[in-house]
Amino acid sequence: MLEYIMRNITLKQLRALAAVIDTGTVTAAARQLNVTPPAVTMQVQLLEEQLGLPLLDRAGERFQPSDAGREVLAAVARIERALADCGASLDAMKGLDAGRVCVGIVSTAKYFAPNALGVFARSHPGIDVALVVGNREEIIAALRGDVIDVAIMGRPPLDIEVDKTLLGPHPHVMIAPTDHPLLGRRITPDRLAGLTFLVREPGSGTRTLMERYFQDAGVEPRIGMEIGSNETIKQAVMAGLGLSFISAHTIAAEVADGRLAVLDVEGMPVVRQWFVVKRSAKRLTPPAAALNEFLANRGSEFLPRPIAPSSALIPAGG
Repeated sequence: MLEYIMRNITLKQLRALAAVIDTGTVTAAARQLNVTPPAVTMQVQLLEEQLGLPLLDRAGERFQPSDAGREVLAAVARIERALADCGASLDAMKGLDAGRVCVGIVSTAKYFAPNALGVFARSHPGIDVALVVGNREEIIAALRGDVIDVAIMGRPPLDIEVDKTLLGPHPHVMIAPTDHPLLGRRITPDRLAGLTFLVREPGSGTRTLMERYFQDAGVEPRIGMEIGSNETIKQAVMAGLGLSFISAHTIAAEVADGRLAVLDVEGMPVVRQWFVVKRSAKRLTPPAAALNEFLANRGSEFLPRPIAPSSALIPAGG
């Protein structure tokens, strides 16, 4: 029954509800839509009557969405994205190099992906490229909800049907401060037991890969801090607060400048791969398809060079 009703509600009703939720008041929503407050009230009331559920709750002087309102609001967001995509496709059919594409990248990819996106944007000045950065779980959620068109990530999701294209290798290494006593030695994983590690938050692909490495090695790492930023982790390692398992693509500048060192640990680097990923069922607009093709063909050019373990700073037997 509700499925039939949903087919008969109007975009005007949905936008009125979204505007009230966005602004918090009917008056502000009316200004946003360039209509009168009674018109907004009428559209929302009609929508509630059709659905048979309250869509707004009052919190003081402002409105907020009910549980049903949040569901409808999510649908409105998908509809607006679909309309925007349609507009971009129609623009392309007119021969316009215009439109918008939204790219999601895991936080580790921000050390090379912006360079690739910059080259694409300069080649297509009429296309607006938006960037969403998050950990692996956040980017997968954005893919699932069609918030983004394509993603750059290390391990494609298993619970969503996706099309993936290999970009290139993604090595992970163990970093230490430049005066660490284990530098210049070949280290077995058991030598790391009892040392303090600074790790990414749960949900991070780097954290998952680190846990798998230590589990396979039979080593229980001592977790000193959970830190949600690679930049903060690097600063903490420089300060001598611990070691860290991290993407080699995040530390090239610090190693080159002598601010961080890479330990020579057996079984490292742990190499995974970078992929460009899109949801299989998502029909890409011409701008998004162009970017997807650009990353598939040229994305590997922007990957940082491999990093070798740091040279010995103390005698190997010392």
